[in-house]
Amino acid sequence: MPIPDSTLEEIAHRAEDIASRLNAEFPGASPRRQPVHTVYGGAHLFKAGTAGRLGQLAQASLDRYAPDADAFGKAVGMPGSAGLAGQVFDRMRAKLLTEPVEDFRLDFEDGYGNRPDQEEDGHCRSAAAEVATGMREGGLSPFIGVRIKPLSGELHRRSIRTLDLFISSLMEEAGGLPDNFVVTLPKVQDPEQVDLLAVALTGLEGSLGMAEGTIQCELMVETPQSVLGPDGLAGLRRYVSAGRGRVIGAHFGTYDYTASLDITAAHQTMTHPACDFARDIQQVSLAGTGIWLSDGATNVLPVAVHNGPDFTEAQQEDNLRGVHAAWRLHFQHVRHSLSHAYYQGWDLHPAQLPTRYAAVYSFFLEGLDQAGERLSNFVGKAAQATLVGEVFDDAATGQGLLNFFLRAINCGAVTEDEVVDRTGLSLGELQTRSFVKILSARRSA
Repeated sequence: MPIPDSTLEEIAHRAEDIASRLNAEFPGASPRRQPVHTVYGGAHLFKAGTAGRLGQLAQASLDRYAPDADAFGKAVGMPGSAGLAGQVFDRMRAKLLTEPVEDFRLDFEDGYGNRPDQEEDGHCRSAAAEVATGMREGGLSPFIGVRIKPLSGELHRRSIRTLDLFISSLMEEAGGLPDNFVVTLPKVQDPEQVDLLAVALTGLEGSLGMAEGTIQCELMVETPQSVLGPDGLAGLRRYVSAGRGRVIGAHFGTYDYTASLDITAAHQTMTHPACDFARDIQQVSLAGTGIWLSDGATNVLPVAVHNGPDFTEAQQEDNLRGVHAAWRLHFQHVRHSLSHAYYQGWDLHPAQLPTRYAAVYSFFLEGLDQAGERLSNFVGKAAQATLVGEVFDDAATGQGLLNFFLRAINCGAVTEDEVVDRTGLSLGELQTRSFVKILSARRSA
């Protein structure tokens, strides 16, 4: 006996409701550019020209410890041919000249410490003034923000006061916020702490004449409570929901997280299995939501072992080995993150910029030909399916392939022309940043 029409109508209605809800909850990867890193620096040290200065220091480190592609490739243990090392080195050097820092976070937490209120108040105003100067002079990184203290019982008043003073001072100095501005909330342990930040930001926006929801935030995932809730279930979606649409990113904090699990300092590393577990939970919880994921930092810094105006030959060798070892570790950590689809991480020192970009660029360049062939074949088959009237419902896979190239272009690993050459897409199609739009246009044509 056939299914009654009324039952079919009910199924259709409910299926449409489910699809609508899923599309709202899981819109897919954000089409916006995501920075490949966030550089953290004490807010009291920030200057309008900090990004450029960090690039200069990074170049000086290269000149001293790896002045050419061969030396640098060997130092970091870069896989592949000498040609790849040369290509990566040249593009990395160009990046350090043009856009050495993609995202900078003025830090009022771990990189700043606890200071008297009067002193922190002064740094809120002076840091805001420097950001305003950077806005006028065009010297800021493309992405920028401020990390406040946790909204804990001990620090919440200072945290909110810093947030208020910094943003109010910046609005007074500059008349607005820089592009891609974000507030970072560390050590979240309960969704209500995120809600409190949203309440504070709503009040701040109202008093400053900004539209509600203007100020976005990102969350630090560095406590066990933010990975699994008290009911034993993954809790990050609740934290994001508590942000009332403001949360755009979740950043993993390696060292606070491992310390909270009583892992000893010697084993608090980016690649510890406990970190992989937490990152997997974070990734699964937020997959398809459009929330950006970021990995943590390598805290072994590429700095000289010996300091002073003069060095013995043995001391120079010690310095070279120390910097190269730290570079190699950072390179490996970044590649580990990338292989797990964490396309952003933290950097703590200017000499980590070369290895950040080298790891990212080598990752994309190694996969360029294979991904290009896959995307070209995928677009062809998908377009053919739509042309003959079939429904092609695997757009997420196509968008994922397209995102590989968009990320590579955004960070400077490849050029648009190189992507066009390998994928068969036109420059106009590439610039839509949307697999669905590409298929729709081809179907219309």
